[in-house]
Amino acid sequence: MDHETFAARVQALRGRLYRTAYLYLGSEADALEAVDETVYQALRALRQLRQPELFDTWLTRILLNECHRELRRRKRFTPAGEEALPETAGPDAYDSLPLKEAVRRLPEDLRAVIILRFFAGLSQAETAAALEVPQGTVATRQRRALALLRLELGEEGDI
Repeated sequence: MDHETFAARVQALRGRLYRTAYLYLGSEADALEAVDETVYQALRALRQLRQPELFDTWLTRILLNECHRELRRRKRFTPAGEEALPETAGPDAYDSLPLKEAVRRLPEDLRAVIILRFFAGLSQAETAAALEVPQGTVATRQRRALALLRLELGEEGDI
């Protein structure tokens, strides 16, 4: 894949990558940084991409690794027992919605499936490839996550 094709494909995916990073990290600045770092890492490793038809999944996997790296960094630098300062007025008014908070409280493996399937718009096969798990595992995690979300939000009638 040449650099022009790379740039065009990244540009086409940039919005989806940003939404995914934002849902993982909860911060506009961190999401933009993660997307930029993802594009940089992908460009550096472009020669290692053996199957260009899996470019979208490959790039998503790099983004997920970058988001996990940022979450680990936050955990190291956040004093125990202290909550991180909330974001001030961000661009998205849905930050306080119960669904977003419920998704954030899901276990990591379930949260990843929900974000990729329903917010990033990946298919079940693409989600499995991005998370490097079998498709059946994605289906199981999706069912569990949706059941947990129904339990948590069901009494409020929000889903």
